Amino acid sequence: MRIVRIANFVTPKSGGLRTALRHLGTGYESAGHESVLIVPAPEAAEKQTEQGLVITLPGPRVPGMGGYRMLLGRRRTSALLRDLRPDRIEVSDRTSLRWVGGWARRRDVPSMMVSHESLDGLLRLFGPAWGRRVADNLNRRTADDFDRIVCTTRWAAAEFERIDAPNVSRVPLGVDLDRFSPARHDPVLRARWAKPDEILLLHCGRLSAEKKPRRSLDAVAALRKAGVPARLVVAGSGPLLPMLQAEAEKRRLPVCFLGFLGDPALLGALLATADVVLAPGPVETFGLAALEALASGTPVVASAESALSEVIGSAGIAAPGDGPAYADAVLALMERPADRRRRAAREQAERFPWTDAVDGFLSAHGAGRVRLVGSG
Repeated sequence: MRIVRIANFVTPKSGGLRTALRHLGTGYESAGHESVLIVPAPEAAEKQTEQGLVITLPGPRVPGMGGYRMLLGRRRTSALLRDLRPDRIEVSDRTSLRWVGGWARRRDVPSMMVSHESLDGLLRLFGPAWGRRVADNLNRRTADDFDRIVCTTRWAAAEFERIDAPNVSRVPLGVDLDRFSPARHDPVLRARWAKPDEILLLHCGRLSAEKKPRRSLDAVAALRKAGVPARLVVAGSGPLLPMLQAEAEKRRLPVCFLGFLGDPALLGALLATADVVLAPGPVETFGLAALEALASGTPVVASAESALSEVIGSAGIAAPGDGPAYADAVLALMERPADRRRRAAREQAERFPWTDAVDGFLSAHGAGRVRLVGSG
């Protein structure tokens, strides 16, 4: 079966969506299906990869989005989809690519929309007071246009269940339990950023408005004000980076900004070495970076407004509000014995292998693993 996937807002430096697409595509290929991914890029190209064929189409940069690009030419994209003759279509952009559902329906191709973002949540943050009505109307159209809507958590599914959409499935994403491991803890790396008596905090993610990265600065400020020695390392880039750097300097906060980490080994070591990871985004529908922290044996303080409380379970704490509440949560986690909190984090992550995610997505497609001739 040929599963053609199409997504916007994917770059070599993007985070969770790029990771999910790679693991799902690799899983589809391993399960005996053919995976094709279409994403925007500076120029057109085709490349065969472990996740199947990756096709890039030229797409313009979106202003103020830190390098993200979009597929805008419907005619060109439609022609490519027609030439690929998909058996299934999987879309990962609820806004500018919703039209693909109608394209697929007119050609009797089963289609699936993956809800990687919360329209309800984004409008709550940035929209008008009547944003919920807008979200409900757009979500009804999405549910009508696609045969299946896949949400990764109960929190993400709630906005579709509120409108009684009948075609919603819940399938959690996964984590690479080999790449992210407590064994990657590095005392030498820790000594680079924190003294032995200091709490080493890590914020790992895109520095954009919807992620609320300023809460992490407020958390370390609240800890220092209370006389608790703490330092913050920020791994990630985005449009708010210059503002956050200037604010940290003005407030004399002990914060180190690393920018985007392109070295997976360094990222894995950093996640395993931190004492607590902060995930303050209030509209996260899953939170892969937080799950990677748990797999690394590091507990997480997350926003109580997001879906992350479902993901981190008792291995972390969901904090309400802004920085001071995050500081309190950090202290509560640090009161737990180190071996117990790190073991609990890893055990929670082990509930989310990518094999389960792949099987769940294939089931939502109405497919399964293909038994190859001569196998077993």
